[in-house]
Amino acid sequence: MSHYTENLQVYLVGGAVRDQLLGMEVKDRDWVVVGATPEEMLKRGFRAVGRDFPVFLHPLSHEEYALARTERKIRAGYSGFEFDTSPDVTLQQDLARRDLTINAMAQSETGELIDPFGGAQDLRRKILRHTSPAFIEDPVRVLRVARFVARFDFKVANETLTLLTQMVQAGEVDALVAERVWQETEHALAERSPSRYLETLRQCGALRKVFPEIDALFGIPQRGDYHPEIDTGVHTLMALSEAARLSDDTKVRFATLVHDLGKALTPEDELPSHRGHEKNGKELIAKLCDRLRVPKAFRDLAQLVCRYHLRLHRIDELKPATILNMIEALDPFRKPKRSEQFMHACEADYKGRMGSEEKNYPQAEQLRRCIQAVKQIDTAAVASSSQDGAAIAEEIRMQRLSAIARLTPDQV
Repeated sequence: MSHYTENLQVYLVGGAVRDQLLGMEVKDRDWVVVGATPEEMLKRGFRAVGRDFPVFLHPLSHEEYALARTERKIRAGYSGFEFDTSPDVTLQQDLARRDLTINAMAQSETGELIDPFGGAQDLRRKILRHTSPAFIEDPVRVLRVARFVARFDFKVANETLTLLTQMVQAGEVDALVAERVWQETEHALAERSPSRYLETLRQCGALRKVFPEIDALFGIPQRGDYHPEIDTGVHTLMALSEAARLSDDTKVRFATLVHDLGKALTPEDELPSHRGHEKNGKELIAKLCDRLRVPKAFRDLAQLVCRYHLRLHRIDELKPATILNMIEALDPFRKPKRSEQFMHACEADYKGRMGSEEKNYPQAEQLRRCIQAVKQIDTAAVASSSQDGAAIAEEIRMQRLSAIARLTPDQV
């Protein structure tokens, strides 16, 4: 115990206790201080950083120490809370305001586990259970529960799933701000099983509220010869699972998630074919990204995957000019990483079908060879041979087409 916290009631809380019990590496540690005042914390050398309630940074470790608090919802929306951080707030009262039992445990400085809501048992049983009825006061918790499912692959307790469904039906998630929806979703995409985030949101009815474009894919049929799983929504989640297996990159995972949005707009009399879904999908991706304020890098990759994934699947049938058009759209000359992201997302789509999970995807390597051949063209030498900008551009294009044609002689 350091002299900074001597004679204070200090407890390690939340995720650090949970992860420690799971045998996982503890990356961030949060502490709760019971019985202290802001003035006392400042006198001990802590630095105040909390805006809504007192949170302090330790002078040496810079870890967060929050005064024990209760909270009460006073108006609709995420920010409508009032807090009580008086010295008589108990540790159990502080733990009771937390979302899930597995996050409502504390550990004393001597190592004693304080677990008033059975979080350790729920960890062993791999159950996500809400701590108290106050759970319903924060709509972000709908997304957080789904994200914890994606992280730990745990099951949501029946009573908690019922509560989530009631929150959705009561319109609680309608109050979520776009930035928070995207923040939780981006975190979920980085988890071990991101498809379970979407499954959980759909299970409680929240998916049609926060991602209506994705929810609309369920029940949309596809051709069985290409998609034995038939349902477009099922395929989307299968592809996302493959993306998680192929890449840790959340941009790849997001692009895979939204690559088939256009299929929800296919006229019923054209089903199960989806001619032109790439164009429709690109527009839906733009609207989704605008609504949730998704970063541009995510949007750009998603639209490229939507537009060109079928072309990469059929690269051995394409003419050199069509391949070059795809390469130029990917712009590997200035953004080499994006081409690899694109190929990973396309491979995830290809393998995200019943029976195709273990198939090879040689199309990606073929595109890599074409990109490498195109990059080897000495554009500086071409430019030095002429002053005419249009002539230079045409010559560079012709040399790039020739380079691709040498790799794909049967497609010329």
